[in-house]
Amino acid sequence: MLRVAVDGPDAAGKTTLADELARNLARRRAAIRVGIDGFHRPRSVRLRRGNLSPDGFYHDSFDYDAVRRAVLDPLGPGGDRRYRTAVFNYRIDAAVEEPVRVAPEDAVLLFDGVFMLRPELRECWDVSIFVDVSAEEALRRALVRDVEALGGSDVVRERYERRYLPGQRLYRVTAEPELAADVVIDNDDPAEPRVTKWPA
Repeated sequence: MLRVAVDGPDAAGKTTLADELARNLARRRAAIRVGIDGFHRPRSVRLRRGNLSPDGFYHDSFDYDAVRRAVLDPLGPGGDRRYRTAVFNYRIDAAVEEPVRVAPEDAVLLFDGVFMLRPELRECWDVSIFVDVSAEEALRRALVRDVEALGGSDVVRERYERRYLPGQRLYRVTAEPELAADVVIDNDDPAEPRVTKWPA
């Protein structure tokens, strides 16, 4: 079992990359796709510091104990390969009962999301990829992608400038994900992504 993290800021292209890797791997090995969005904490916890707090974004958004319990430990060394892809639906702010699945022995887990290389998860990955974009490019993409979901361009801009981008800066200072990652990809231009770090 190989556990791969696809990390990076919001709107970096993490999900797109993980999906592409899964499609390519599926020709040879079973690929398991999981995303961090299935592991949010309840609204009362993740917004307890305020809905624009960058500290709240970094520290309170996701249930990492559940990530380990439901996915990483079962698919890790000595695990029973019985995993769940989600435990919480943030849209309805409620726990969900996803079915338990059994992974083939030679499967590859591709887990994408923000903050995947924080200290409490770092040891869990066999391979880690950090997909990077500039703050300006992340905001530009968000103003295309997230306007409908978040309720308008002004809301998107405020959310990114006050919560998401500062939260990512806090993550970079605290966890140094670019140094921890095995592979770093500059994805400012998705037509021509640049690999800036590769294992020796």
